[in-house]
Amino acid sequence: MPNKIQPYLFWILLAFLAIGYFYPAIGVTAIVCMLAPVLLAPFKGRYWCGNFCPRGSFYDTILAKVSPKKPIPAFFRSKGFRLFMIFFIMTVFTVQMYYAWGDWPAMGLVFLRLIFITTLVGIILGLLFHHRTWCSFCPMGTMASWFSAKAKPLRVDAACVSCKLCSKVCPFGLTPYETKSTDSGYLHPDCLKCGRCVAACPKKALHF
Repeated sequence: MPNKIQPYLFWILLAFLAIGYFYPAIGVTAIVCMLAPVLLAPFKGRYWCGNFCPRGSFYDTILAKVSPKKPIPAFFRSKGFRLFMIFFIMTVFTVQMYYAWGDWPAMGLVFLRLIFITTLVGIILGLLFHHRTWCSFCPMGTMASWFSAKAKPLRVDAACVSCKLCSKVCPFGLTPYETKSTDSGYLHPDCLKCGRCVAACPKKALHF
């Protein structure tokens, strides 16, 4: 089932940006949201992204209300583009952190700029395509997906009637119904483990 607190976590993002405007040093706390998805991935997949990420909460709770929810373009999901985004963002982050090192407000500002700009990009893409478009190539989410292939599989029982409702409610439009009655279950590395498909299944055929 979906995490009941997830719809409210976006307030953490808003508070982070608001407080950071006056006290930039608080920006360094963003390291938690950068490391947590990757550290948790071997055990629970991209669970952080679907249940505890404040930005993901903002996209699901606020942006989803105005997003056209078109399919996420395949280009954004491609391995080449995702690798490019990791290299590009991490390079920019490392260079800026190098010059800011030792100055807490300056280091915090590096994090704040990164979070603000990437969130803004996510909003623009959400208004053009799908509210979770950014998450399809988020560098931390991509790295988390590398370690999440066999973590917490989604089981699809024989009761599944392939109505595809699970795919319709999935933030990424994934297709768990295709693994009906398989021993391995659904192991897509980008599954957010958000539980929306489980809650939506009319036959209660899905479970983690």
